[in-house]
This record gives sequence, structure tokens and C-alpha cells, in this order.
Amino acid sequence: MSDGFDPSYFSKLFELEQKSFWFRARNKFILWALRRYFPDMRKFLEIGCGTGYVLSAIEKEFPGLDLYGGEFYDSGLQCARNRVRRASLIQVDAKAIRFRNEFDVIGAFDVLEHIPEDEVVLSEMFQAVRPGGGILLTVPQHPFLWSRFDVFSHHVRRYSAKDLGMKIERAGFRILSLKSFVSLLFPLLLLSRLKRSGARDAYDGFKELKVSQPLNFICEKVLDFERVMVSWGISFPFGGSLLLAARKS
Repeated sequence: MSDGFDPSYFSKLFELEQKSFWFRARNKFILWALRRYFPDMRKFLEIGCGTGYVLSAIEKEFPGLDLYGGEFYDSGLQCARNRVRRASLIQVDAKAIRFRNEFDVIGAFDVLEHIPEDEVVLSEMFQAVRPGGGILLTVPQHPFLWSRFDVFSHHVRRYSAKDLGMKIERAGFRILSLKSFVSLLFPLLLLSRLKRSGARDAYDGFKELKVSQPLNFICEKVLDFERVMVSWGISFPFGGSLLLAARKS
């Protein structure tokens, strides 16, 4: 049992992820970063693989990769089994991964913010990654954006770039890249948070991820353009999320 997530969300996410610009755009950022920072990886583990949405994209992009998906909740693993074909799925507590020097890369995508003992998780990742291997993370950015959506999502924190970087280095990793993303849409995100900050009505966080089809299309194209800018070396000082790549020396 854990307070870090509501397992009933998995079935709702399974239906939503493929259609939502945010999940689709995040997948594209993750695939770009894996190609950019870990092109020679052979064995990959995703911690907190959830419904398998990210894992299925990695499976398609890297057909020769030895792929593992770890998830705390059995209901998440059941959803993931319907999405992935090659990956080995295992039940894993991120605070006790138990593998040692096993993987070339470990990914955790919007997972750390759910776990109070995030530095324990990072230490476990360090032990499970081979020397010369690395980690790829995404987390929500800017503590001042804390909102009812974070409470609904069972977050325990949002990160600043400085805080995340310090924790990564304390775990023993060397940072390769720490970038903001969802930056071009940041004004809309900020407006949405301010608009709902004083509301007292019943709240459903899934409604924030459900937008009209035209708006969904436009937002995805904006983030596609943002990803091209990031690939050109352009860095943004703000954004809804952080993307971090680091290596075990």
C-alpha cells in the first residue's frame, strides 16, 4: 500500500494518454533525449512504468533494446501488459530496486514527485545503473505552481532546477543536461493555475488534461516546435516540467 498514487487512475490514464497532447509531447521529448544522451544503451529499465505508455514508445523506437518496466502497483502492470510486447514487466518498489550495476539507463517519468524519500530512490538508481550508464528523469517544475492538480495527482513536491540538480549530484551522478520543457505553453499553464487557485468546487484533475480537439492539436504542434528549439541548443529558464539526463561516472 502507498499514498503516493491512486491505483484507480490507471484505467483512466490508459484511455487518456494516447489522445492528450501533453503525454504525446512528453514521449517525444523522452525519445529525443534517449537518442541524444544514451545512443549506445542496450538495457533499459523504467521505474514507475504505469500503464506502459512511455515504455511502448521506447519499445517501438529502439527495437533491439533489452527492455524492463517496473511498477509498484499490480493494476498498473496489468495495463502495461496490454501495451507492450517485448518488455519484461516486474513489480518494483522504487525505494528498494535491488538490482546492482545492471542497466545502461534507468528512466523515471513523473515519478519522483510522488515519493517523499526521493533521495533514497536516486541512490537506488545509482546502485542499479552500470558504471558509465545513466538516468533520464522528468518531474514537474516550479514550487510556486503548486495547485489542486498536484494534490489530486498525489504529488508531495514540485522541483526547482537547483533542488533537483543538487539531489542528483548528492546521489553520485554527473549531470549531462537539465532543461525546462512545456515552456512555450507556460503562460497558459500559469493562467490555468491562477484561475483555479481560489475555487472551492469539486475538482477532477483529469478535466485539465481533456481539451478540445483543435486546441489539443495546436498545443502538440507548439510543443513539437519547442522540442526542435531545444534540439538546437536553446534553453528556457522556465517551463511546466524539467527533463534531466545524468551519468554514473
